[in-house]
Amino acid sequence: MRVLISGAGIAGPSLAWFLAKSGAKVTTVEKAQCILPHGQNIDIQGSARKVIKKMGLVDEILRFNTTEKGTQLIDPKGRPFAPFPVQKGNSGSMSFTSEFEILRGDLAAVFYKATRNHPNVTYLFDTTVKQVISNDTEGQCVKVELSNGEVQTYDLLVLSDGQWSKLRKSCFPAETVKVVDKDMFAVYWTIPRIPTDNDWWNIYAALGRRLVSLRPDPYGTIRAMFTRMPLNEAHRQEWFTAARGDRKTQEALLRKEFTDAGWQAQRLLDSIPTAPDFYFQAMQQIKMTKWSTGRIVCLGDTAYAPTPLTGMGTSLAINGAYVLAGELSKLEEGEHPSKAFERYESLFRPFVEEQQKVPSLLPGFVHPNGAGHRFLISIMGSALSKVVRTPWLISRLVGILFDDADGDDFPLPRYKAFEDEETMEGGGEVDSRV
Repeated sequence: MRVLISGAGIAGPSLAWFLAKSGAKVTTVEKAQCILPHGQNIDIQGSARKVIKKMGLVDEILRFNTTEKGTQLIDPKGRPFAPFPVQKGNSGSMSFTSEFEILRGDLAAVFYKATRNHPNVTYLFDTTVKQVISNDTEGQCVKVELSNGEVQTYDLLVLSDGQWSKLRKSCFPAETVKVVDKDMFAVYWTIPRIPTDNDWWNIYAALGRRLVSLRPDPYGTIRAMFTRMPLNEAHRQEWFTAARGDRKTQEALLRKEFTDAGWQAQRLLDSIPTAPDFYFQAMQQIKMTKWSTGRIVCLGDTAYAPTPLTGMGTSLAINGAYVLAGELSKLEEGEHPSKAFERYESLFRPFVEEQQKVPSLLPGFVHPNGAGHRFLISIMGSALSKVVRTPWLISRLVGILFDDADGDDFPLPRYKAFEDEETMEGGGEVDSRV
């Protein structure tokens, strides 16, 4: 089986690992010239941890831990008042920080390094699929033209090139793709670390529906974030215009909107012009009526971006890659890949749809408009923080307020092609951290 993957982020290389394991020949094209180091904190939840166990990558991923000690809420004077520390090895931990916290760029690099030297895997950087020439439902292949001018044929094409995939737009009718706006914008970038910074995810709720946050990384710098919920429709359109505009427009809007936010907002604003990884986005989900057409299938954010509000984007990409590769591994000689696509979707879609449900309190509750609202957040945050110190309450409440990060949130199907990965070089015992 010859497979072309568009996109070398998280989903693409994960899929390449399992496809190569099952004997497929995989080519991955990536528009960047290399695996980019950019990206903010992400974590790996639930069954996705069992997938990386199958890949033998647990230790490597833990090696790139962001060093974050936990999450804490900050008052306007910069004083923490509601800490939620990481409790390593405890699946009943009430924390917004995971033991498997890692930067997106680091995780992409781990997956890339795990696949780049496999004889069945080829990476073509600075290369994209320029166009799909043919994708006949009954045909024997999908024919594409690459940006380097080559015309190639493959048994199937996997689109894992992100939430705003141009290929998806050209291959799927517009009415099959729904964009769900979550009424929130986020801006991320990296800033220099100063002596007063610490190793916590510090979150400050400014008035006027704004958040300011700082997070540590393992490289001696700090990851900064602004989030904003618009105050009215005209305000929302102003932010959408900036999101579609250039960086100069975006920086000007942030200066106008966050100069009076308080805490360390001015420090963050001053650092933006020199940030190499500045990223401005509207929080929007992708929902498709069908994830495949002919010999083309969508994976990860391209098919079902859940937004960072769910904390599940990375885990969905990893689990989805495992299921898609597993179903493809079951095809008989000459069998059309659409059969595997249908099984992949029928197995995985219910879980995806459940994970795309953003809790009703988010994001509105955590973005206070007035002082009374912020006071309520501080009272509730302080109360929840105290629960962390009460083990029997944690066990009762964690199932209500948080997912069991180590549990079987998605029951992984077993595939013959991957069964020998159940026992890794450590002797076959389940890693206690997984």
